[in-house]
Amino acid sequence: MKYIFRFLLFVFLVPVLPSAAKEYQTQLLVIGGGASGTTAAIQASRMGVKTLVIEETEWLGGMLTSAGVSAIDGNHQMPSGLWGEFRQKLYDYYGGPKAVETGWVSNTLFEPSIGNKKLKELASHPNLTIWYKTEWKNISRAGKKWKAEVSVNGKTAVITADLIIDATELGDVMAFLKIPYRVGMDSRHDTGESFAPEKANDIIQDLTYVVVLKDYGKGTDKTIPKPEGYDPKEFECCCDITDPAADQSKRAIDCSQMITYGKLPNNKYMINWPKCGNDIYLNIIEMGKKDREAALKAAKLHSLRFVYHLQTRLGFKHLGIADDEFPTKDKLPMIPYHRESRRLKGMVTLNVNDVTAPYQQKNNLYRTGIAIGDYPIDHHHLKNPDAPQIDFINIKVPAYNIPLGALVPATGEGLIVAEKSISVTNIVAGASRLQPVVLTIGQAAGALAAVAIKNKLQPAEVNIREVQLALLDSKAYVMPFIDVKPADKDFKTLQKIGATGILKGTGIPYKWANQTWFYPEQPINEYELANGMRTYYAIPAQLHASGKLADAGFAAELFSAAAKRKISKAELLEVLNARMAAQVNADSSLSRRQLAILMDHFLDPFSIAVDFNGMLKNK
Repeated sequence: MKYIFRFLLFVFLVPVLPSAAKEYQTQLLVIGGGASGTTAAIQASRMGVKTLVIEETEWLGGMLTSAGVSAIDGNHQMPSGLWGEFRQKLYDYYGGPKAVETGWVSNTLFEPSIGNKKLKELASHPNLTIWYKTEWKNISRAGKKWKAEVSVNGKTAVITADLIIDATELGDVMAFLKIPYRVGMDSRHDTGESFAPEKANDIIQDLTYVVVLKDYGKGTDKTIPKPEGYDPKEFECCCDITDPAADQSKRAIDCSQMITYGKLPNNKYMINWPKCGNDIYLNIIEMGKKDREAALKAAKLHSLRFVYHLQTRLGFKHLGIADDEFPTKDKLPMIPYHRESRRLKGMVTLNVNDVTAPYQQKNNLYRTGIAIGDYPIDHHHLKNPDAPQIDFINIKVPAYNIPLGALVPATGEGLIVAEKSISVTNIVAGASRLQPVVLTIGQAAGALAAVAIKNKLQPAEVNIREVQLALLDSKAYVMPFIDVKPADKDFKTLQKIGATGILKGTGIPYKWANQTWFYPEQPINEYELANGMRTYYAIPAQLHASGKLADAGFAAELFSAAAKRKISKAELLEVLNARMAAQVNADSSLSRRQLAILMDHFLDPFSIAVDFNGMLKNK
């Protein structure tokens, strides 16, 4: 039986290569089958692009699975695109939303091995091929094509591709190709962020070698051998569960609550604890593979010390390292949890000012949004005393979106960058690094690649609106509106009009789940509506806009001026009455939903092209 199992494992994990040339041609090569690489490949393949993923491990999902960080941070109220599809698969498997609300850190927790299986189910598509246990060795440009030399179980193969997506955990491909990037903290003088330190440095966030423990039952003793260098003083404050945003003078100490932080289904526990826990400061970004592997032994050892502390000092000896999660000899994850990577120097760089006040900047990056997030700026620097103190708690951000230009290098062709390596500042990376954001960044990278390949363009040349439309067709958000769900029949319309900025969202920083609201059922006054329209259209100054609520009569006058043709009130009402469930009162004020529907129907401002800064191309 074991030989049959080994044969099946070989068949499913080892790619089949052409026997003679050992060459493989594809349109899109995704390097890294992590969180973003997986969703990028799924999206591109669904859009008709022949896609190949090469992944060093035998799993998909990266930090979600292979690194063991199987507790989703953020975006619970915004099930965007493939993130929503993945979560639904978890719901179906475990028995609904409540079945995955097992730990207090998240609304969605799952076993890493199950996450891997569900992602592989999503990744089943005729256009998608995945090579596991495959490493890239060399990448070169051959005219308009890429040549990638890879090692597959000790054998060399050459892949030819039109485009490459760097979905590696640390941005290794763009570094190899000498695409400009940043590492570490930025200077406030370079980014204009008042919260940033005075001087730039190369300090990154702490990383973690996660451990998944399993409850083996009362009375069992699963205590591991005492790890080398164990010192109980190192973990003295591990039961401190005080919220960083709370009054730090009122400490909350509760070991039983600490251990359930990352409680997973089926009586398992994700150990990914920052305070006197298994975070460690280790910067391996610029190291080679062998040096990285050697350095990570310290991270593994540190996590084992923490496990030993939990078992011996805190009484959790019945919790042992899970023997049915990871296909590794030590039963630890295949990779560490990297909170920070290299960061691309892209067509644009998203900074914290763009996030906190998207409508008040000189640019309009929000118009180019392709991924969304609602988690606050969250950095882990407790293990490095040399890290400058930054008041992350007081950086109040609403739900935000990621601009498309953050995935596109400012210099160089044929490459798209995903995962945590996109073009954001160090401070913003504390929010854009979270799992749902990275999943949606990957989906956007796949859509961008598909649009570029189909139109025979470079990523920097695409029509941004075409990429956004592909995402909207996949029920992915481009604007972070908490009150406009994919199930809403007007989801696409409201997202499109929101992405023009004619009707703006309202941002509300809210604890650990920030919000931006569209308020679709609320009215809008004539003055605000006219001002929004003037950002796109030449509205005559003599068109009087008061503080009165906008109705069909005013909208007809405004739309006529914008379209440069007569649009009657009756035409507007005809469209609304065909679209809305109830008859629209001709004399009542119009809601933002109704105005968005009319705007989209009669003017279609979303079709007006924007550049990577969100500026209108026709102005």
